[in-house]
Amino acid sequence: QVQLVESGGGLVQAGGSLRLSCAASGGTFSSYVMGWFRQAPGKDREFLATITRSGGTTSYADSVKGRFTISRDNAKNLESLQMNSLKPEDTAVYYCAASTSFGFPSRAYQYDYWGRGTQVTVSS
Repeated sequence: QVQLVESGGGLVQAGGSLRLSCAASGGTFSSYVMGWFRQAPGKDREFLATITRSGGTTSYADSVKGRFTISRDNAKNLESLQMNSLKPEDTAVYYCAASTSFGFPSRAYQYDYWGRGTQVTVSS
């Protein structure tokens, strides 16, 4: 069973950048498809991006395509989300998640393990 811990959230002005990290422990990191989600107050958890086990292929939600980049380092058991051109509507709690599914899972129920989240606030 893998444990996930996010870091890197904070307060940033619109147009700025943040890099989120997700440290994994307790499992074989490279055996999981990894993803990022976010949840704003009063809204459902939203899929952002996913990356295959090898890190060779990625998939993004339209809302973040071209602005966010997901990556992973299997040697360091680390997943990252580089977020550029941030907007106030990007304000949310951001979660990393691990999936035993194949392909490009984009639904929350397809992920087996979750971190506790990190808050990102974008001011206008």
